[in-house]
Amino acid sequence: MSKNWIKLFVAAFLEVFWVIGLAHAYDFWTWTATVILIILSNYLMITVAQVLPAGTVYAVFVGLGAGGTVIAEIIFFGEPFKWEKIFLIAVLLSGVIGLKLVTDDKSDKIEKGVRS
Repeated sequence: MSKNWIKLFVAAFLEVFWVIGLAHAYDFWTWTATVILIILSNYLMITVAQVLPAGTVYAVFVGLGAGGTVIAEIIFFGEPFKWEKIFLIAVLLSGVIGLKLVTDDKSDKIEKGVRS
């Protein structure tokens, strides 16, 4: 897995925190942290989109962020657990994995010395 995919997964992980921050921030510090996470997460996503296909990057970013947010809300904030949600997150995750598998990573070719 290339460093760009890792950066994308980190961006999606940070997205979970800023989305939760939008719902649960209550003072200057929590709002400041939320804004910093928004900036950092989107910066990482944008830098990855300069190498990988933008549509794939955005789909993976939003898909993992949405799935992670739902799971975090269930675990930490008392959102009702429903098997339907878990099933749909699994479907979403399978789509994200599928996009990863079929996406040609230009940076991998450059690292291996292959030019397109």
